[in-house]
Amino acid sequence: MKLQIREIKREDDPIIEKIIKSVLVEHKMDKPGTIYYDENLRCMNEFHSIPGSIYYVGMVDGNMIGGAGIYPTTGLPEDTCELVKMYILPDARGKGFGKALVNKCIAFAKEQGYKKVYLETMEELKNAVSMYERSGFSLLSGALGNTGHFACTIRMIKEI
Repeated sequence: MKLQIREIKREDDPIIEKIIKSVLVEHKMDKPGTIYYDENLRCMNEFHSIPGSIYYVGMVDGNMIGGAGIYPTTGLPEDTCELVKMYILPDARGKGFGKALVNKCIAFAKEQGYKKVYLETMEELKNAVSMYERSGFSLLSGALGNTGHFACTIRMIKEI
């Protein structure tokens, strides 16, 4: 099983929306204050078309297994972007695919001139938090920016 990472296409929108929502349901995180209710989930390709933003999907054997992106979230310091919508299907976890997506996103952030990458997540995603820590992210005591995801209680940052 070899991972291929590519930029999202318009026709990927319904697939990645279904993946993200299924992971949120799996972890009982389909509640207000999470991305489950974000309108942009329906149009990820368009949402990530602004400058300084990108969304990657991971493909294994021609099937999408998840994705992750970079976004210049409103309210963040100018040199900081957010790692957004990083979700992987259960069968694809634990194989290094999530870390590969995060590394691809960080490389893009560096190319764009960002100095820091911020993220928000929830305690229900313990394995993801561990992976972020191994990738050099450290815990913050409070939120940065205006994500609107008030249910996210874990905030992390990484200097790049």
